[in-house]
Amino acid sequence: MTQSPTAAGNSTTPFPTRRPPGRPLDPPVELSEQGEKCPVSRWTFPDGHRGWLATGHAEVRAVLADRRFSSRFELMHNPVADLGPLSPAPVGDPTGLDAPEHTRYRSMLAGKFTVRRMRQLTARVEQITASCLDAMTETGGPVDLVEIFAYPIPAQTICELLGVPFAERDAFQSHASAVNSAGSSQSDQMAAFTAIAQYIRDLVAVKRSAPTDDLLSDLTTADLDDEELTGIGTFLLGAGLDTTANMLALGVFALLTHPAQFAALRDDPDLADRAVEELMRYLSIVHTNSRVALTDVELAGHTIAAGETVALSLQTANRDPRRFDTPNVLDIRRNATGHLGFGYGPHQCLGQQLARVEMRVALPALVSRFPALRLAVPPDDVPLRHGDDVYGARRLPVTW
Repeated sequence: MTQSPTAAGNSTTPFPTRRPPGRPLDPPVELSEQGEKCPVSRWTFPDGHRGWLATGHAEVRAVLADRRFSSRFELMHNPVADLGPLSPAPVGDPTGLDAPEHTRYRSMLAGKFTVRRMRQLTARVEQITASCLDAMTETGGPVDLVEIFAYPIPAQTICELLGVPFAERDAFQSHASAVNSAGSSQSDQMAAFTAIAQYIRDLVAVKRSAPTDDLLSDLTTADLDDEELTGIGTFLLGAGLDTTANMLALGVFALLTHPAQFAALRDDPDLADRAVEELMRYLSIVHTNSRVALTDVELAGHTIAAGETVALSLQTANRDPRRFDTPNVLDIRRNATGHLGFGYGPHQCLGQQLARVEMRVALPALVSRFPALRLAVPPDDVPLRHGDDVYGARRLPVTW
C-alpha cells in the first residue's frame, strides 16, 4: 500500500479529519457535503496558497492518472499545516518522484513482486497468522488486536520480504513498533527510525556479499548504490507495515460493528476477495493525497493553473454515489472494482498484491477461529488515529 506526506487543509478552517459522531468509519461530514456541492472546488491551504480540493471519484482518478500533475513533494504546498517549503523525497522513496526517476525505481521494484514470490509469501502469511491466532487462544480475552494480530502479521511478512534473518527479527520488529507506536515519544520514534535505517544499511552489505532468496538480495544486482538500497528498504518498511496493520485492525473494527458482514465472511470464506476490496473502498485508510500542476490543466470545468496544488480526498472519492451504489453501506458481497484505496495511475501502490495476500489470509482465518469475536469496549471508546496520514485504530480491545 502507498502513503503521501500530505493531507488537506484550510488557513481559517482546518481540513476536516474528525469523523462524524457515532460514525467513525465515514468521511468527515464537511468533506462529504463539499463533494455533494462540487467535485472540484477552490481550497485555501495553511500557508495561504490558493489551491484546489477534489472529492469526486472521476476527478480524483483523472488527476492521479495525469502526468501533467507532479508528485514531487518540494513543488507542493502542504495542506495540513504551514511547514514552510517541503523537502524533496528521501533517497529511495519513489512516491515523491516523477518520471524518469520514478520510472527507474518503479520498474526495478515492480518486477520483484512476482507471482512466485507472492505464492511463497502466502504460505508464510498463513503460518504467521496461525501463530498469532494461537497466541490469542493461549492469552485469552480480552486482548489488544493491534498488538497481537494486526501489527505482527505485516511486520513478520516484511521481514520475510526483505530477508531479515530469523534471529534478528525480534529486534527489528521492536524498532519498527516504536516508530509507529502511539505511546512512543517523538525522540523515541526518531531513535527507532535511525536504528532501522542503520540496520537496513548493514543488511544491504550482508546481502551484497551473501545474497539469499529475498527482495533486498535481488535488488543488489540492480543499478542501485548502497544509499538507494537503504532508502528503498526503509521505504518498503514504512509503506507496507503501518498501512497494512491499520487496514487489518480497522477492517476487523468495521466487521465487528457490522455483525451481518462479520457473519457473512465467517460463514463463507470464499467472500474474502470481495471483502478485501470492499473494505479498502469503504475505509480508505490512506484518505488524502496531493498533486501539483506542472502546466495549466482543465479539470471538471476548472482551470488548474501551473504551480497550484490539488488535495485529493480518496475517502470521498470512494464514497461517490456517481460511482458506487449506496456508497455509505458496507457490503462485502459488492463488486468494489475501481476503488482508489490503493491509489491509481503511475504511483498506484506497488505492494498492493502483497497487502491483498495478507488481508485475504488473515481476516477469514480470524473470523473462522473466533466466530464469537466481539469488541471488549463500546465502539466509541476505541482510540482511532484522527488527524494522522493513515487512519486506523491505535488499540482494538476484543474478546470472545
